[in-house]
Amino acid sequence: MNQHITRTEHSAPARQFTVSLSPTRRGARLARLLATAHLGDWGIVCEPAAHIVAELAANAAVHGRVPGRDFRLGLTAHRDELLRIEVTDTRGEQLPVVSTPDQYAESGRGLLIVEALADRWGIDVGPVPRKTIWAELDLVPRPLHRVAETRDPVSHVPAFHDA
Repeated sequence: MNQHITRTEHSAPARQFTVSLSPTRRGARLARLLATAHLGDWGIVCEPAAHIVAELAANAAVHGRVPGRDFRLGLTAHRDELLRIEVTDTRGEQLPVVSTPDQYAESGRGLLIVEALADRWGIDVGPVPRKTIWAELDLVPRPLHRVAETRDPVSHVPAFHDA
């Protein structure tokens, strides 16, 4: 009996990048710069991705910092349709909370920014002591609504309306 394994191209990510960085302001800045460089090399121009990486890396450096333990940035582009950003730190016991800070607060808006820019985002806990904050961006734009064309029977002028 002969068996062979067939890999399907659509289930495997087309491009992937992972790097460990120090949980410092410099490490957070480097995460954004590396993400921007790799996305550019992949031909993906996605300004929201740079902002999401910056916010998640800053959170890892400030809130997920454990001396001597790095945080990890991961980027995965699936068939140029979906970009997944992951930032993993070693403070799994400290889960982030989305909150609205005071209007004069100088921080506390990072996850609000991620929530606004990402199509989907979430938190994966484990394995201990880690947690991963992830965000996904659809690279293929979806139409906001469809506009249908009809003809006005009297004037024969096209009239546009939402379908």
